[in-house]
Parts: sequence; C-alpha cells; structure tokens
Amino acid sequence: MQIRALMYFDELVRTNSMRQAAENLNVAPTAISRQIENLESHFGAPLVERSSRGVKLTAAGELLAARAGRTLRELDHVQQLIEDLKGLQHGHVSIYANGATLTSLLAPVLAEFSLKFPKLRFTVTISSARQAVDAVSSAAADIAVTLFAPVMSGTKVRLRSEIAYDLIVAPQHPAAARPDIPLRTLADYPLALPEHSFGFRQAFDALIEKEGVDLDPVFVTSSIEMLKELVLSGAAATLLPALAVRREIEAGQLRAIPLAGKRIRTHVDLCVAPDRQLSFAAASLVDFIENFMRERMKIKG
Repeated sequence: MQIRALMYFDELVRTNSMRQAAENLNVAPTAISRQIENLESHFGAPLVERSSRGVKLTAAGELLAARAGRTLRELDHVQQLIEDLKGLQHGHVSIYANGATLTSLLAPVLAEFSLKFPKLRFTVTISSARQAVDAVSSAAADIAVTLFAPVMSGTKVRLRSEIAYDLIVAPQHPAAARPDIPLRTLADYPLALPEHSFGFRQAFDALIEKEGVDLDPVFVTSSIEMLKELVLSGAAATLLPALAVRREIEAGQLRAIPLAGKRIRTHVDLCVAPDRQLSFAAASLVDFIENFMRERMKIKG
C-alpha cells in the first residue's frame, strides 16, 4: 500500500467528490479511482459506494477514514523531525486556540516569536476549547491554548494559569466606579452570561444558588465575542476574566470590577500531546509561550 493512495482516499473523504478531490490534488479523476481500487484490493473490502450524489463510505471505509487522516498527519510530523535532524531551522506549527486567548495571549506571542524565527510558518485555528483539545489529541494540532477547557485524556497540560472572574462593564455603567461588587448586587443589572456548558457558568450557578441569589440573565451565549459586544454597547454587564478583555480595558472601553468575597476562578491551559515529540519549531514555540505566560501573566509554579 502506498502513502499516495491514503492521501487520495483522505481527500476523497474530505470532499465527498471524486471530481473535487481530483481538482484539489491536481490529478485526473481516474487517478483517484485507481488509488481507491488499490486500497480496496489491499484491504480486501469495498471502501466507498459511488452514486450520482457523490460517494458514501462503507463500514470498512469509515474505519479507514477514522485513521487515515491521523496517519498522514503523523507522517508529516516525522518529516518535520527528519528535517530537524538535518539542522534546518524552519518548519510549520499548527495551533488551536479558543477566541478568548487570542488577542491577549496568542497574537502578541506569535508576533514576537515570528520576529525571532522568521523562517517558521504558523497555522492558527480558532475553535471551541473542546475542539482545541481534541485537535491536539488527534494530531491535528501541535499546541492548544485554551480558556474554559474541559478535562480530557490524550493531552498534557504543559502550563496552567489560574485566573479570576470579574464583572465586566462599560465605563458609563453604574458599577464602573466601584472598587468591588457584592454577588447579590448583580441582580440589579442586566447580565449577559456564558451558556451552561461552560465550567465557569456551572460554578457560578452553584455559587449563586448557595448564596440564595436569584438571577435572570438577559442574554446567554456560547460566544465570548458576543458577550464583549453586548457590554461595549451598554446592553448588559458580563462576568469574564480580565485577560479575555485586556485590550478593551487598556483602551478604556471596558472596566473589570472584582467580585467581593468569594471569587470564581478558572484557568488558561497550554496543552501538547503527551506521547508526541514536538518538532524544533513547535518545541521552540511552546517554550516561548510558557516563558511569556510566566513573565507577562505572573504565573507561579
């Protein structure tokens, strides 16, 4: 079995079209069909069913599809490691991050790092925290930088920083001048909160129930950007780590008011795969991010 056959099969699975896969790979559709036939001969089972609506994977095809992509990514990773052995300080790093970490952490890190290593190339995918962790586990990403990440196997947390949640308001908000805000006072303001799948929201709901506080948020969303926009417009206040809105705070567009008494905390994680040797490019970037977090975010441990 040749690697090319797996590459053609993987592209066919991704596009669900012989014609589109052929165009993407710059080959004739017959070349795709021939390589699929080679795979079917190798495995002794049909992998796809062809119809006027495209292709449909058989049960055997589903099994191969689940593993072919990761196999190809691992081979690409091996190629990068071989290049490193030659002493070539160039390469590519795939990074997954969720939106709240982008402007405050990842963007400044990459801007500074790329000036030091101009030959390196980066692909940054913005996703949910769960998708970012999954990407590291499945070898789709070298690194994940996440806020609100779930606990999952298949990843190693290289560095974790604990951060507290504050009430985030616009400068004209009635609470903007307060040194802190009691939990019960939140009921006086229109609120926009993360949806219930967020670890913070679950901890927050448990806390307000324990304290006997009755809150009825006006907005509930899974989008951190939407939470920020609602606060910027003056429509609501929200609860977020100051890290998530650092740029807006420094620009004077938002203010962070600490919660009085017991505070709710979560963490930013720098994640890698526990069983994969990082390439020179990825390892250098991980070290750089770790140093950046320790020095700029005052992380201990």
